[in-house]
Amino acid sequence: MDMPRDAGRGADHGHTLAEDEIGAFQVPPSIQEYRDLARRIVREELMPLEREFLASDKHAYGLPPMINIRSVFDKKTADRLEGIAQDSGLFKLLVPEEFGGPGLSLLAQVVIEEEFNYCAVPFPFANVPNILYECRGDQVERFLQPVIDGVKTTAFAQTEPGAGSDPGGMMTTRATRADGGWVLNGTKMWISNAGDCDVLMVQAVTDPEKRQRGGITMFLLDRGNPGMRVEVPGIATWLGPRASQHIIHFDDCFVPDKDVLGEVGRGFSLGQRWLTIHDRLMRGPYALGKMQRALDMSIDWAKERKTFGKPIAERQAIQWKLVDMHVDITALRAMTYQMAARADTGEDVRAEAALVKMTSTDWGARCLDHAIQVHGAMGESLELPLTLFYRVLRHAQIGGGTSEIQRVLIARKLLA
Repeated sequence: MDMPRDAGRGADHGHTLAEDEIGAFQVPPSIQEYRDLARRIVREELMPLEREFLASDKHAYGLPPMINIRSVFDKKTADRLEGIAQDSGLFKLLVPEEFGGPGLSLLAQVVIEEEFNYCAVPFPFANVPNILYECRGDQVERFLQPVIDGVKTTAFAQTEPGAGSDPGGMMTTRATRADGGWVLNGTKMWISNAGDCDVLMVQAVTDPEKRQRGGITMFLLDRGNPGMRVEVPGIATWLGPRASQHIIHFDDCFVPDKDVLGEVGRGFSLGQRWLTIHDRLMRGPYALGKMQRALDMSIDWAKERKTFGKPIAERQAIQWKLVDMHVDITALRAMTYQMAARADTGEDVRAEAALVKMTSTDWGARCLDHAIQVHGAMGESLELPLTLFYRVLRHAQIGGGTSEIQRVLIARKLLA
């Protein structure tokens, strides 16, 4: 069977949309410069490594980029990639100026992240949760700064066995007052990176009457905290050869008062802030990069692959799939960029982020399904990134709040 030229290397005809102009505004030249830098790094450094990455049984969905890279590649390769990230200034992509980062807008982050999601090989950067900037006192030195420096990684622990779509109302993990702190008891489930992280951001009920309205608190825990046990290996799923989803048990786990993140009772709103940006709005560029790669690969393959003496690009059934993919990408890019720009103005974009999350994951899975169909049997080859992209985008219709829950959030704003 013919092998597509893009099998691990990638086409280089760029985006099919003039993405510099989105809606009523232009992406500023400074952001375009970052985008072009990211695109060059992807083409020159990451794409040549993609086949090796896909063939490995050591990568996993949900792991921070640096852990994934060091798990798969030799030290020399991993060090080179981290050096590129550091030298380019993109290692601290998400970090504000006051902590040594470039202080990029959310729009800039979205544009850059789209480029890096074009390839299956992750780009190493300090994945700093936005709520970790709530650290105060020695929390900055113990938790925040090591994450900024890439020395430590985090995991967000909200979901429980019976509290996925309704964590505020159904959360059972409790934190009760003790001398100098709190004692946690309960179980969390489907926690990404819990088996490898250094710091866990854990939500627990501190006032059962108030719950999400002032009765849930966020705690910072070192992974080795006594009374906390992470089940290893994790839960096996179709997302990758290595399990990265975990169950965590808290049995009389003591957390001192100084390790409360933010204010007591305000943990649920902190969690929603994290979800709004990191797990919903940023799903836009996460999907867009993969969708654009899938379209570019499909265009190349359709021109090369012949049936009955003609390239399949001349078949209307194939053309329509390509058009449908292009339409989804064009609409999603415009929507995502617009919502990021609105967030940069300080607007409350919870419903808008839900809209991006719902469409990016629904349309993303549909787009990858089209791409696999266009490639035929080759589309199922694990040498290509298409099946991995499909699996993680299909998962994203569940993780971080299902598509149905996003519709509930959007309807709530519409009906006010």
